[in-house]
Amino acid sequence: MRNVRRGAFLVITAVAALVALPAAAAVKIGLVTTLSGPGAAPGQDQHDGFMLAVDLQGGKLGGVPVEVIKKDDQLKPDVGAQIAQELIEKDKVDLVTGVVFSNVMMAMYKKVIDSETIFVGSNAGPSPIAGAMCSPYFFSTSWANDSLHENAGEIANLKGYKKMYLMAPNYQAGKDGLAGFKRLYKGEVIDEVYTQMQQPDYSAEIAQLRAAKPEAVYVFYPGSMGVNFVKQYAQAGLIGKIPLLTTATIDTTTLPGIGDVAIGAFTASPFEAGLDNPAAKKFSADFYAKYKRYPSFYAAQSYDAAILIGSALQKTKGNVADKKAMMAALKEADFQSVRGDFKFDNNQFPVTDWYMWEVVKDPSDGHLGFAFRGKTLTAHRDAYHDKCPMP
Repeated sequence: MRNVRRGAFLVITAVAALVALPAAAAVKIGLVTTLSGPGAAPGQDQHDGFMLAVDLQGGKLGGVPVEVIKKDDQLKPDVGAQIAQELIEKDKVDLVTGVVFSNVMMAMYKKVIDSETIFVGSNAGPSPIAGAMCSPYFFSTSWANDSLHENAGEIANLKGYKKMYLMAPNYQAGKDGLAGFKRLYKGEVIDEVYTQMQQPDYSAEIAQLRAAKPEAVYVFYPGSMGVNFVKQYAQAGLIGKIPLLTTATIDTTTLPGIGDVAIGAFTASPFEAGLDNPAAKKFSADFYAKYKRYPSFYAAQSYDAAILIGSALQKTKGNVADKKAMMAALKEADFQSVRGDFKFDNNQFPVTDWYMWEVVKDPSDGHLGFAFRGKTLTAHRDAYHDKCPMP
C-alpha cells in the first residue's frame, strides 16, 4: 500500500512539474525608427510594414513567437545611439531592425554590431556599411544608399536628359545619393547643391537653380523636406518647365502633402503599390486592408525584413542563441520579397531589380499614385560590395 501511494505521489509530482514548465520565451526584436518630428511619416510606414507581418502571423514570425520592442529615434543620432545601448544591455534583444535615416544608422551601427547582435536594416544603407565596415551581423532588405540613386541616374539617361542640376541634404545619405546618381548618369552635371538637414525654405536655392538653366533637376529630400521643396518648386513656376526627377522625395508618404503639383514627375523606387508580382499584390492588399492607405517602399522593405527574419527563425526553430546558424539562415534569403527577385551579395545587401515610376492621377476616383514605367536595372549590385572583406 505504501508503494502504491509513493507511486501515485511521483506521478502527481511529475505532472505538476510539467504543468509548471514555462512557455518558450518569445524572440525579442528591437524595432528602431523615426516616429516623431519631420521624419515620422517614413518611420510610421517602416513600423507598420514590419508589424503587419507579425500581426498576420498571430504575433509570430516563421511560427516562432516574437516580442517587438518599439523605439523612436526622433531622427537624432545621439538618441539612436542611446536606444541601441538600451536594447542590448537592458532589453537584451535578440535582433535589431528598422532605421530610416543614415545619420542615425551610423550612430547605432557599431554599438549593435560590436555586441554581436544581429541587425536587419530596412532602409538606411550608408556606403561605409556596405563596404569596408560590412559585418556578418548586418543584413539589409533595402539597398546601399548609392543604389537608390544609381537607379535615378539610369532613368535620367533613359529620359535623354543631357544637363542636370542636383540637390540633396548635407548628410551621409545625401552625399551617397548624389555620388550614386553621378556614377551611372552619362550627361553633364551643371551643379550639385547640399542644403541643411530639415531646411524648410529652399527659395534661395531654387532661384539659383533657375538661373543655371538646367535641362532637368534631380533631388533627394526625404520626408517633410520633400513636401516643402516640391511645393516651393511649383510656386516658383518651374513645374512643367524644368522636369523634376526624384528619389525618396515624391513617394507614398509625401504625395498626400504635395498634391497635384507632383503629377508628371518621375521617381526612382524599388517598390510602389502597383508592382506586379504575387507577393507585392498580397502585401499591398493586406496593408491597405489594415491601415486604409497604400504602402510605401519604407513599408515594403520593413515587411520584407520581418518575412526574412521569419524564414530564418523557421529554419533554426527559434534558436537565436546559435547566432552562426541564424546568420546562415538569413544569408540564404529563403523568402519571397515583395520587390521580386532578391538575393544577398557578399556584403549582405540585396542584389535586386530597380524600377521607374510616374506620378499620375486616377481619373475614376482622383487618387494620386504611381504608374509603373518599366524596369531600369536588373539584378543590380551596389558599388561597394567589392570593398567588403566578406567572401
